[in-house]
Amino acid sequence: MPLRMWMLDLAREQSPSLDHLRKYLRLTQESGFDALGLYFESRIAHPATPFAHGVGCVTPDDVRALQAEFPSVGIVPFLNLLGHCEQLLYTEEGKRYREELLKGMQACPTNEEFRELCRRKVADTLAVFSSQVIHIGGDETWQLGSCDACRRRLEEGGKARIYGEHFGPLAQQVLDAGRTPAIWGDMFEQHPEALEYIPQGTLIFDWKYFSGCADSTRRFQDAGFEVVGCPALHTYNAAWLHVNKSEENVRQVASDCRDLGAHGVCVTTWECGLLGAYDTLFPAIRASATLCHDPDAPEGAFLRAYLEESERHEEWARLLGVELEECRGVFGFSGHRNKLKCRLLLYSDPFLAWMRHADELMGETGERALGAAARAEAIAPDDATRGVAEFVRLAIEFVRSAELARRAYAAGRVGDCLKRLADCRAVFDPMERIATRTHARIGGSLADIERCRIAREKVETVMRRVKQYGDGSLGYLPAFEVLTHPRFVPHDQACWWLINSWGAE
Repeated sequence: MPLRMWMLDLAREQSPSLDHLRKYLRLTQESGFDALGLYFESRIAHPATPFAHGVGCVTPDDVRALQAEFPSVGIVPFLNLLGHCEQLLYTEEGKRYREELLKGMQACPTNEEFRELCRRKVADTLAVFSSQVIHIGGDETWQLGSCDACRRRLEEGGKARIYGEHFGPLAQQVLDAGRTPAIWGDMFEQHPEALEYIPQGTLIFDWKYFSGCADSTRRFQDAGFEVVGCPALHTYNAAWLHVNKSEENVRQVASDCRDLGAHGVCVTTWECGLLGAYDTLFPAIRASATLCHDPDAPEGAFLRAYLEESERHEEWARLLGVELEECRGVFGFSGHRNKLKCRLLLYSDPFLAWMRHADELMGETGERALGAAARAEAIAPDDATRGVAEFVRLAIEFVRSAELARRAYAAGRVGDCLKRLADCRAVFDPMERIATRTHARIGGSLADIERCRIAREKVETVMRRVKQYGDGSLGYLPAFEVLTHPRFVPHDQACWWLINSWGAE
């Protein structure tokens, strides 16, 4: 296979300095990968989109410096030119490109201004990156045909034509520059006719995170396309990483690609935010490179890679990557984002984590998970590993303290309730410190720092409500899940904000 690479998800709020990026390039080189993919969305300062350059995004000068310093490693840009444009669409200037109002992640492929913007982004990329491969995105465009303008086009040729007429010319633009365009394969499985619009010479990146890729890769090959199989390190759906499932996925996809003579393998990593830390994944990335070269390597490659660091690294990875998953419940393997992390931090209301996970975390699942996290924290060999373990422990402790606060509130013990809520508030101080250190150490999420502050403020709001209304002074005692809700209004005993959900859309 001519291409073995891995992909760094910068789009999920990573803010790496040039020195941080050098660490990733050295890792790529030392691991035996041919290339590093940089998945940007809007985390690169394209001249075409000056209104969408968030603090800490990668600059063209960064890329030029890295290409000069690491000439033997390909740096492959991953653009997003229809779906996953949310960082663009939720800016004041970028909102004019959206497919729908405050919904989804897709721009409008019928909007000529957006089509021109895509052409300029491709031109910007070609001018900066020396990589032969230029990835133009294309995944998860689930909103095709949603706006009025696109809906009218559905009658002309359906979603496949809308998709193909958008991406075909962009792929051709890359080809005309003497480069190789690449595009995700998932939408062709839903709309196979769209392949007719894509020029030959385009690489299909066939992502399969829960199985091998043999069947789909063979179909793309039969249609005349070279294919890159794409497994994943399962971070987005884990409290840290599902170690065994990740190894299984990388091994199977690499094996399928070898057997089918595919163009290559790209190991993806997604959403290492919400107090995740990319530098805790470095041994897993090294092990992935080993499996890309030899899918028949002995089982247990991931844990062996941590053992090569130290026995403490291996035990830490076993506790958080294997034993924690065995606790099941919210820590079990699934196909979606980790619900505990999202509910605790992503939605600006940490009491969602209490409301949905109190029962399991007050029981055996919580006891076992808390024990695994505490042991991982105690044995953690460095700041990165310690922070991840501490976060898991604190997340569980928040939910358990919130449930004890609820019980005290229901029993009329306002003082005890406030004491438990103070414990809830206290977890976000060390979480904020973890996020701050992760940003300084490896360029982690700046938004995570703010999320910890917002969560702490939310607990303080609930504490004020308990002081004001926990004595029944409203003439009734609001249910705890009502009192903690962002839309709580004193004297609205019926919670009218729950009626006619369209009003909040």
